[in-house]
Amino acid sequence: MSYHKIEVPMSKRELIAQELERLPENDLDSLLAYLRSLKEAHAEISVPTLAAESALAKDWLTPEEDEAWASL
Repeated sequence: MSYHKIEVPMSKRELIAQELERLPENDLDSLLAYLRSLKEAHAEISVPTLAAESALAKDWLTPEEDEAWASL
């Protein structure tokens, strides 16, 4: 009896880890700088959103608002 191995596709994290292992050591600084720039870009985007949420919360978090949205 022969069994066929079912190949499960790798996740993006697994693919990145695999590529990371193949990356030359001298490219790791550039990669690290790029990853950090992505992280900072996402943080900068989220700051205005958080500020808007807290500013609008006083209008959103009221019994009147709860009642207005209760039927939806």
